[in-house]
Amino acid sequence: MKRRDFVRSIGMGAASLSLPQLYTRCTQKPTSPNIIYILADDLGYAELGSYGQSQIRTPHLDRMANEGMQFSQHYAGSPVCAPSRCTLLTGLHTGHSYIRDNDEMRERGDVWNDPKIEGQRPLPTGTMTLGTLMQEAGYTTAAIGKWGLGGPTDSGHPNDQGFDHWYGYLCQRQAHNYYPTHLWRNREKHQLAGNTFFEAHQRFPKDQDPGERNAYAQYSTNHYAPDLMTQEALQFIHKNQDTPFFLYLAYPIPHLALQVPEDSLEEYADEFPESPYLGDKGYLPHPTPRAAYAAMITRLDRDIGRIFSLLKELGLDENTLVMFSSDNGPTYTGGADTNFFKSAEPLRGLKGSLYEGGIRVPLIARWPGQIRAGSSSSHISAFWDVMPTLCDIAGRDAPKKTDGISILPTLLAKTHQPQPNYLYWEFPGYGGQQAVRMGNWKAVRTGLRRDDSDTSIQLYNLEADIAESSNLAGENPDILDQIQKIMTEGRSRSEYFPFPEISSRKM
Repeated sequence: MKRRDFVRSIGMGAASLSLPQLYTRCTQKPTSPNIIYILADDLGYAELGSYGQSQIRTPHLDRMANEGMQFSQHYAGSPVCAPSRCTLLTGLHTGHSYIRDNDEMRERGDVWNDPKIEGQRPLPTGTMTLGTLMQEAGYTTAAIGKWGLGGPTDSGHPNDQGFDHWYGYLCQRQAHNYYPTHLWRNREKHQLAGNTFFEAHQRFPKDQDPGERNAYAQYSTNHYAPDLMTQEALQFIHKNQDTPFFLYLAYPIPHLALQVPEDSLEEYADEFPESPYLGDKGYLPHPTPRAAYAAMITRLDRDIGRIFSLLKELGLDENTLVMFSSDNGPTYTGGADTNFFKSAEPLRGLKGSLYEGGIRVPLIARWPGQIRAGSSSSHISAFWDVMPTLCDIAGRDAPKKTDGISILPTLLAKTHQPQPNYLYWEFPGYGGQQAVRMGNWKAVRTGLRRDDSDTSIQLYNLEADIAESSNLAGENPDILDQIQKIMTEGRSRSEYFPFPEISSRKM
């Protein structure tokens, strides 16, 4: 008998005894709480109504915040997709994690021009993930959406990383097109009838009129991938309603390209001043880019509402923790107008940056009867805290090798929440960067892989200067010394992305 089956057969009652008061509300449903973790892609800190957005409608997520807890100081694992997802699933920050950038593994071939090549650098065999931990705790597990941590035939496949069921894009590049020819269900291609192949990165034809809306029909086909992901998630919940389940639902929205079905686009018809985006910044053209971007987020919100409706219909609402976040900050290219929507306001930086706008992200948690409705938290937390938190909820010990701290006490409004000594990031992309959050202090270094850059530590007091506009490094030598030590000890030793020695560069 497999360990997980043994746990299911005799251990589920015992597994919940550490927190018995949490799991007694639903006598007709599983005693251990279901867990759904929803991840958006490139959604900015200020792109939800509950976080101050006024032009993009997100009624279901706003209601989620009103019925749960909203965090104001939560951080993604990295400012780009793959390493951020790696930190989430492994509980390790990017000084310790295996994947630290969107590594395209070009030794496989021409990855950008050969659609047959799928997947990025894979998680190694034997990686301890949220999936494997939840399996060991007796949960049925699923990953649905965008993966980005391995391809169809390598060690990073979701079925080999703790997930009983998988559906979606394995490859991040292919996720740039919302009308793909196929998605993956476990190890089999799910061919999407009527979806014909077209390149996800192209400019509007010079011989066509950009003012003619019908000319943009070539950038959509039949099946919209996020709709299929939502349907798969609903089916998984329905199928597993009588057993504890863990669903990692990683939507690709609102990552570019700008593509959304017409029924959603009509919700924002003539709402914003528009100029056609012609694909000159690397992604597919769109006649009304602002409306498309807003409509993508609103459609995502609509689908999350469908999940909440099903939970209530099945009587699972009070026995299910739902968490929502984003993998990094909003993008800066491809027709997305983050300045217009004030997507990261009042933060500095966007995706790809270790300033606040690149890594501070929304976090909303809802668990009726356990998390107080309408509550908020300024607790400083990060993606690597999710693993120990979910282990705590599932009634099992977190791995010893984790950089995270359980935030369950905060979720339940307890007074004994441990605080992190610091949060640490390193990122080899965009010139090479490091960052540290230590209390109200935030330190950033940039240009670590550029010979002509000033790599000195910048220091900001976020309590007084959330926009990171006033560098206080020269006025706080003691704080600077502490942070320099953290950066020296945390400096990457990855064989793929080595940083120069910190002492050999200008501080």
